[in-house]
Amino acid sequence: MFTNLEKPVLLIDKSRCLNNIKRMLAKVDKEKSILRPHFKTHNHAEVGNWFAQAGIKKITVSNPFMAAYFVENNWNDITIAFPFNINWLPLVSKLTEKATLNVLVDNADILKDLIYKTCVNLGVFLKINTGYNRTGVDYNDIKSIDNMLKLLNKNKHLSFKGFLTHAGHTYTAGSPKKITAIYNHAFKVMNALKNKYIGDYPELVISYGDTPSCSIVQTLNKFDEYRPGNFVFYDVMQKYIGSCTNNDIAVVLACPVVSINKQRNEIVVHGGAIHLSKDYIIKNDTPVFGEMVLFDGDKWFIHEGNAFVRSLSQEHGIIKGNERLCRKIKPGHVVGILPVHSCLSAFQMGYNYKII
Repeated sequence: MFTNLEKPVLLIDKSRCLNNIKRMLAKVDKEKSILRPHFKTHNHAEVGNWFAQAGIKKITVSNPFMAAYFVENNWNDITIAFPFNINWLPLVSKLTEKATLNVLVDNADILKDLIYKTCVNLGVFLKINTGYNRTGVDYNDIKSIDNMLKLLNKNKHLSFKGFLTHAGHTYTAGSPKKITAIYNHAFKVMNALKNKYIGDYPELVISYGDTPSCSIVQTLNKFDEYRPGNFVFYDVMQKYIGSCTNNDIAVVLACPVVSINKQRNEIVVHGGAIHLSKDYIIKNDTPVFGEMVLFDGDKWFIHEGNAFVRSLSQEHGIIKGNERLCRKIKPGHVVGILPVHSCLSAFQMGYNYKII
């Protein structure tokens, strides 16, 4: 068990990460597609190096600031998979001196700004909405797609890369069967777009990304590239979706125990919303903000009582346990919390992490 811990620290299990990377890469390679992983989950150069060592050459990020960080760490083929903000253009233009960049657009207004203001070479993906209904041109809105493609041709520095979608609604689909149906629908409509336009754009690709379907669907259809990100760490949410098992979750927040309430069978830790975020899942009609684990050396395991975080405030976490657990754990001990959403926990913790 960890001792003398002054504050929460995020522990990253390297062997689990490497296994997760290897498994996803093998699945994508089997279809002769490209894995362009999203680096927002870990956002760390050291974890990025594990992808590079596995043979990954192309990555996805959320914004140009993240792109700049990874360009400085020797990545040179990057897609910024977030609707383009024209105020990013000065930084993006500078980054093209060192890397090939692709940007994302889903409306003619931002595309017109790019056309009139861009004087560096940029790849452009059109974001397609296949059912998530967050951003993107509806897949059947051919008139808008045609209009944007015509606009793209007005600037020689902008090259059409293809169509990109994110099926984020897999997170709330409710079952592997429904997740597979969402994936199959996305492939059907994206492949139809590819077939419609490939005569004019023979190098266009269709790009797809979300961890649940990339993990759960047994045999991937042939999207040209896949952009999952969370799979490198996984988390409690992914476990209950069915994307992974406990043994695949590669991050845990180590938290000092500060108080025990034996009447309520509760353990209070230094580890709150600023460390874990306030994302939660519902289990047995109860919000769960994380699951508690115990340590054996530098490894962790689920306690037989299935203790969970029932409440979070800014720096406090309240763990619901049982009588036996609350007799065993003492203030000053260290317990672990598996995060509900590892992307947010990793961002919250920044460089306060330890690789084990």
